[in-house]
Amino acid sequence: MLVTATEFPGLLVLEPRVFQDERGFFLETWSRRAFGAAGLDQDFLQDNHAHSVPAGVLRGFHFQRPPQAQAKLVWVSRGAVLDAALDLRRGSPTFGRVYARELSAENHLRLFLPKGFAHAYLTLQPDTDFQYKVDAPYAPELEDGVLWNDPDLGFAWPEAAPLLSPKDGRLSRLRDCNTPFVFEQG
Repeated sequence: MLVTATEFPGLLVLEPRVFQDERGFFLETWSRRAFGAAGLDQDFLQDNHAHSVPAGVLRGFHFQRPPQAQAKLVWVSRGAVLDAALDLRRGSPTFGRVYARELSAENHLRLFLPKGFAHAYLTLQPDTDFQYKVDAPYAPELEDGVLWNDPDLGFAWPEAAPLLSPKDGRLSRLRDCNTPFVFEQG
């Protein structure tokens, strides 16, 4: 597995080794040993799978507050998304900025988001399957988010009118979000 650091501290792009031939392909979607070798000691507790039928579905920006804040490992097993991570860690050199990357069934890329990031994605193809691992269970009483099109983020999605849940359309702006996360170097 190739691990590439981004300019966002702790946010990593992972490229698994893909063994491909005329039959198809094989890859490890996650390995405790490979993660440990990369310096990531996550104890993932839950796997999630979201299916979006049309292209243009936007989910996010979501996060959970402590004590159930979540680190995530995300990827696409069918279709493609524009995946986005919003740094919510006060004191981070990338606080309030968005990192975006296309994840697809073809490129097999994964994104590792440490605690302190809000997460969102936009489906780029119909019938997209999005999968992710989390290291804390879902806690609805601690879920929160930032409005997908908050102008203060300076980030423009390629879809001006995505298909949203009513909840995602009512999220607050970053300036109104009392982020519980603080950047810790190291």
